[in-house]
Amino acid sequence: MARKNDSPAAPRVSAPDLPAALTPAQPSRRAQLTAAQLSLTGDVDLAYADLDQCAFSADADSIDLTGATLVDVDATDVRATTLVLRNANLRRVRISGGRIGTLDLSGTRVSELTLRDLRVEYLTFGGARLHDVLIEDCRVRALDMPQAEIARLAFERSDADEVDTGGMRASDLDLRGLDAAAYLDTNSLRGTTMSVLQVERLATAFARTAGIRVLL
Repeated sequence: MARKNDSPAAPRVSAPDLPAALTPAQPSRRAQLTAAQLSLTGDVDLAYADLDQCAFSADADSIDLTGATLVDVDATDVRATTLVLRNANLRRVRISGGRIGTLDLSGTRVSELTLRDLRVEYLTFGGARLHDVLIEDCRVRALDMPQAEIARLAFERSDADEVDTGGMRASDLDLRGLDAAAYLDTNSLRGTTMSVLQVERLATAFARTAGIRVLL
């Protein structure tokens, strides 16, 4: 009999496939860019743009990628007050290094995303459909995943002050690498994977969710 695959399954992520040479380009709304190198500053409007095999860095106030399509995109040293990817489509995207005030991926469809070495005040995946996501070496103050549909997401060496998973549906969600101070909705953690130490820390919250009165 074949051996059943171990659970949770690790996310299947790969590096963006970029050409050897990239051509400098300027951002614009609904732009169609291929093999482009972007340096983003100020208020950037790339809403509904198509970025294919592109790379960018940023020292910006706001970056609007609402409704955009990003395929094989590598973003490095991203510093921005807001980075909005709401209702975007992402495939083989990596964002590494930098500080972001609000990183908004609500309603986004994701296939292969890596977030690495980021400091984020507010990260939301609300209502997103996430497949194969790796979050490593990240510090997040508030992490929201309400109503998200998740398959194969893992954390490594990351931490968050609070995590909202209300209404989340997840399979192969590995939380062992996330040091979270608080989960706002323990009911929605069904099916996730946690370490023994994490469960011990959340024992009181789990008990209260089950209707158990906890007294000293």
